Amino acid sequence: MSNIITLPGLGGSGEGHWQTLWERDDPTMRRFQPSSWDRPILSDWIAAMEREISRSKTPPILIAHSLACQLIAHWAPSTTSAILGAFMVAAPDPTGEIYLAEAGSFANPPLQRLPFPSLLVASSDDPFGSFDHARRSADTWGSAFVDIGPRGHINAASGLGDWPEGKAIFGRFRTELG
Repeated sequence: MSNIITLPGLGGSGEGHWQTLWERDDPTMRRFQPSSWDRPILSDWIAAMEREISRSKTPPILIAHSLACQLIAHWAPSTTSAILGAFMVAAPDPTGEIYLAEAGSFANPPLQRLPFPSLLVASSDDPFGSFDHARRSADTWGSAFVDIGPRGHINAASGLGDWPEGKAIFGRFRTELG
C-alpha cells in the first residue's frame, strides 16, 4: 500500500473540494501543510512538501491541484526524494489572462521532464489555464494527459462533489504505478 499525499492549491481545497472529500474517504491520504494557504511562498511550500514526503515509509503518490502542479514542477528537478507518481489536476497558466496574483513565486517553473510517472488532468474551459497550456505542460513534464471536457477549474465551484470520474482516473493511474 502506498502513501498518498494531497497537495491542494491556493486556499487549501475547502470543505466541498474533491481533495478534501477524498481524504475523508481514505485514511491513507494525508495533506501537506504549508505556513499559509492564502499567501503562498514557493520555498515554504517546498519545505512543507519535503517534510510530508519524509514521513513516508514508501515512495508516495502525490495528488496535486492547481498551484500545487507548479509546486511539483519547481521542486522535482532538484529533489532526491523517491516518488511513486504524481496525479496533477488543473495546472494554472502564469501567463494566462487570470493568474493567482498571490502566487508570483510559483510562476516560471523549470521546463523539464518530471523524474517520476505523472498524469495531468485538464478541463477544456479552465479559467486559470487554457487547454493548450495544459497540453504543453503535460508534454514538457512527460505526463500522460486526460481531457475531461468542460469542467471549469475542477474544484468545488465546478460542482463535482467527490468527483467520481477523477477517482476512477486516479485509480487507473495508481494501478499502472504498481
